[in-house]
Amino acid sequence: MAQVKKTCLTWLGLVAAASMLWPMALVNGFDKEMTVYVEAGKKECLYHTVKVGETIDFEYQVIDGGHGDLDISFALLDPIGLVIVSDYKKPENLHQHQVQKDGDYRFCFDNSFSMFNRKTVFFELIVEREGDQHHGDEQWKEVNELTGLTPDEYYDMKVQDIMDFIGRIRMQLTKARQLQDLLRSHEARDRNLAEANFQKVNNWSLLQISAMIGVGLIQVFMLRSIFETHGRMHHFWRKLGI
Repeated sequence: MAQVKKTCLTWLGLVAAASMLWPMALVNGFDKEMTVYVEAGKKECLYHTVKVGETIDFEYQVIDGGHGDLDISFALLDPIGLVIVSDYKKPENLHQHQVQKDGDYRFCFDNSFSMFNRKTVFFELIVEREGDQHHGDEQWKEVNELTGLTPDEYYDMKVQDIMDFIGRIRMQLTKARQLQDLLRSHEARDRNLAEANFQKVNNWSLLQISAMIGVGLIQVFMLRSIFETHGRMHHFWRKLGI
């Protein structure tokens, strides 16, 4: 009976430790995904507070360009307004920056070069402190110091190892989700491009059909006017010598 109670308490302790890990893992970094619309001739900026020692990973992709090209201009500015990186009319890009100043960093999408087309941009912002993702690996490489440990200390150490292991699993799942989001943005961009081309083909085909019908009607009218002896067009053709 004592063994059963001890096993139950052990599993309860592991569950409690795992539940405590999730909020701890969430505060170690920042991850934000968003889709924004940048109107023609406009500039849209977003802000995020970053501290010294953190790393900014910013990736964007234009998934819809209206009836224009899939491109946008981008600029990353530090808290005092200095440009860190800038892109001009690119469909997608990835930037990483090691923060040297505390403050609000500005992420700007510029569509001022476009006169009519609104751009749809998907982006992902990841802010993390260097060394956070390797913290669990370092603990797994510690020297084995089991000699002289009490059962409670040994139990606490094993719970910490499990927490670190779960943390690494969660990090890998987060990376997999980010990759899936990126693939989904690629699919959305390709679908929008295919729909735009389909619309262009339909419009051009409608124009050609209308032109063919118009030319056919004009030909029928002209032929009838040549053989009608009492019509106005017949006298007109006679004056031209036809």
